[in-house]
Amino acid sequence: MDSYRLHRGSAPLLLSLPHDGSEIPVALAERMAGPARTAPDTDWHVSRLYDFARALGASVLVPRYSRYVVDLNRPEDDTSLYPGQNTTGLCPTTRFDGGPVYLEGQQPGKAEIATRIERYWRPYHDALRGELERLRGGHGRVVLWEGHSIRGSDLPFLFEGRLPDLNLGTAAGASCTPALQQRLEQVLAGQDDYDWVANGRFKGGHITRHYGDPARGIQAVQMETSQRCYMDEGSGEFDPARAARLQPLLRRLLEVCLDAGQSPAAG
Repeated sequence: MDSYRLHRGSAPLLLSLPHDGSEIPVALAERMAGPARTAPDTDWHVSRLYDFARALGASVLVPRYSRYVVDLNRPEDDTSLYPGQNTTGLCPTTRFDGGPVYLEGQQPGKAEIATRIERYWRPYHDALRGELERLRGGHGRVVLWEGHSIRGSDLPFLFEGRLPDLNLGTAAGASCTPALQQRLEQVLAGQDDYDWVANGRFKGGHITRHYGDPARGIQAVQMETSQRCYMDEGSGEFDPARAARLQPLLRRLLEVCLDAGQSPAAG
């Protein structure tokens, strides 16, 4: 059973899209509340949004299954990433809208969670770690780009009001060099189409925080994109025109990461 797909590129850049998967095993879906069975908190169409990345030579890692099966961007011990704020866990029991994932009494117990970690979480992280080391071994350094998306409004369980269009996270500067963060912010500041923030509500999840190790030549950056920028949040449909408007900016950001992966001075 393949729980992910990995495209191996040649450039020192790896895109991880850990919430792109939407599949839920039938037996598990039968235990879920109706609204959860369609995996509404998926990072919809993120693979399609970043489909240009392979042409840049990037590696791309994408899961098959929904975050409701296991959240690949949470630590194995399920320690909260945002203490004091509402969030969802390793095997979520609450949706982004605050509603329940499971029918009453159907939540997973410790043994089931341990099984999901072994079956779904660990293979993704083994692949992620292995690809980072392969690319770092070949180039001396590598940049990990964590591609995420979320509905940018009407999620009071997670944040108040409207989320900025583009949300750059570097674990408050710990997961990449100051030079890379500065260059990414310069690209964002140099355009007028989208509002943005660095290390705001979303500072980077487990993958960014755990794998980002600039001293070892591994830099990690998370981009949380408001879904209104490339799709219709109401219908859930991908919007090619909106995506085409955003993709050149995302491409410029990835090109900055490529430069950082190829040149010590750039990173």
